[in-house]
Amino acid sequence: MEEINNIEVVPCTESDYLKPFRVHYNQNGTKKSWDFMRTHDSVSVLIFNTTSHCFVLVKQFRPAVYMCEWERTKTQLPQSAEKTEEGAAEAAAPESQEGQSASEGESSSQWPPASAGVTYELCAGLVDKPNLSLEEIARQEVLEECGYDVPASKLKRITSYRSGVGVTGAKQTMFYAEVSDDNCVSAGGGEPREGELIEVVKVPLHEAMTFAYDERIPKTMGVIFSFIWFHNNMSPKYKISTNV
Repeated sequence: MEEINNIEVVPCTESDYLKPFRVHYNQNGTKKSWDFMRTHDSVSVLIFNTTSHCFVLVKQFRPAVYMCEWERTKTQLPQSAEKTEEGAAEAAAPESQEGQSASEGESSSQWPPASAGVTYELCAGLVDKPNLSLEEIARQEVLEECGYDVPASKLKRITSYRSGVGVTGAKQTMFYAEVSDDNCVSAGGGEPREGELIEVVKVPLHEAMTFAYDERIPKTMGVIFSFIWFHNNMSPKYKISTNV
């Protein structure tokens, strides 16, 4: 998962997932405009294994997170170090600089490790199958990503909310699913034909809130919110502590 190389950043002129637009409007008599992206809505699922008393998350490399980390570390690079690298490059190969693209000129040492782009997330997927209900889409994602076969009727709807409201405004619907080891029919890992490379991760219940608030562990807001929801709504049922 963390063997990332041959990185090249190019303009995105066409995409099946993102559509950029600019909207012009009047608000209280003031003309305004806003750039936004039209994307698919999505579903996410908090999975709790009642056999092992652990949450089932997914771990995967996110290029957008990686590139944000790259931008952040690039701006923090000391100017003195940049000048030293530039001077060394010019002294070593003065003629080779001509005609070299920006991407080719980036030193491999300047790229952060691949782990900088790896995040822990809830099992999730796009709402891109109009013939299926949200529950059925969520069920498919649980099976493909985590390997558990759960009837759609067993999925409990937690809530829905808007994500990325400044850029996309897409809606995500969150579900809760209880599974057992008996429901596990495969190792999961995602759908390779869709380019997915997913690692299934288990978080013990008693470590959940420590995990949620540990800023050293890169995770989505969905993980934090769902763990808090479980603590408030499901912990009393099991009479067990989530270490809050």
